Amino acid sequence: MTDTNSLMWVTQRPELVFVEGHGSWLVDSDGKRYLDFVQGWAVNCLGHSPEIIRDALATQSAKLINPSPAFYNEPSLRLARLLTAHSCFDQVFFANTGAEANEGAIKLARKWGQKYRDGAFEIITFENGFHGRTLATMSASGKPGWDTLFAPQVPGFPKARLNELDSVAAQIGPNTVAVMLEPVQGEAGVIPATTEFLQGLRELTSNHNLLLIVDEVQTGMGRTGTLFAHEQSAIAPDIMTLGKGLGGGVPLAALLARKEVCCFEAGDQGGTFNGNPLMTAVGVAVTEALLAPGFLDEVQAKGDYLAAGLHALCSEFGLTGERGSGLLRALLLDRDIAPALVDAARTMAPEGLLLNAPRANLLRFMPALTVNREEIDRMLSCVRVLLAST
Repeated sequence: MTDTNSLMWVTQRPELVFVEGHGSWLVDSDGKRYLDFVQGWAVNCLGHSPEIIRDALATQSAKLINPSPAFYNEPSLRLARLLTAHSCFDQVFFANTGAEANEGAIKLARKWGQKYRDGAFEIITFENGFHGRTLATMSASGKPGWDTLFAPQVPGFPKARLNELDSVAAQIGPNTVAVMLEPVQGEAGVIPATTEFLQGLRELTSNHNLLLIVDEVQTGMGRTGTLFAHEQSAIAPDIMTLGKGLGGGVPLAALLARKEVCCFEAGDQGGTFNGNPLMTAVGVAVTEALLAPGFLDEVQAKGDYLAAGLHALCSEFGLTGERGSGLLRALLLDRDIAPALVDAARTMAPEGLLLNAPRANLLRFMPALTVNREEIDRMLSCVRVLLAST
């Protein structure tokens, strides 16, 4: 094991070091292989080290890496055009992380409130929601315990309950400027917002002249079987954030908005590395791959295949059920054994399995969108062995 003392401790990590990865597989420093159904928390949408990302990095790094965000660069313009051409949004601001994009969405909504809503600043968010780890995005999140962590909180984020429209309406007041939510609450345990709720929320916000913000950091870029998850409910939000899969493994995020909402003034928003050509060239390659004919249809088909396999496990072991959308799914267990299953899966021999447990009673699955059915079957077989041994 390599000495890790020079790294600041922020979380418990297993005693292994990964040195290589291809597709759905990782290899540690001892040569052991692991089937990865976490993929950096839905980051590596095309798997580990895909050729198109390697080529994009090599080609762009030989041309231009970062001229400064004070100037335009060609890859960022290409990616902005791609994203706006395939969405309901008109303009894009590029960032490095999903939390940074969400921070930008909060700032944009508040700026819009200053200009057009008599200084309204409150953004209704949701219990158990997750929007990042900056002070503002932690305050916007509804994760239990975060209301006192790093206190005082940033004010202005009253909480409603997902899929309960009346709870949102009850929070609307004279200072309300927007409603912000994840189409699928990932960290809460893969809880989808229903189509009825999202459509009702769009109508509610429009009737009150409020902005609707969708945080698609985890659900965007094909994860749920469409380019963006909100498309499945046939709504047009005012603001959207992207991250994770947008860069396919490199740090890249985006804030998108309708032209009428884009009201930043000079100096309001920026960032040293934002929109640099090295990362946005990768974003172009990733987006073009996702938009290739049949790619997203296959993601949806594999999501259905995974769901069917998880349902079979539920029937076999008497589990609570499964839920999710596309290739973002959860298996609901009958006991708080998920962390133990994650540990046991990782230590399986001769090959390990990487799983995630955002809650003690469920497993979350976020494989590469390029995962094949044989790899899904292998994962399901491993989970079956683990469940049978508990």
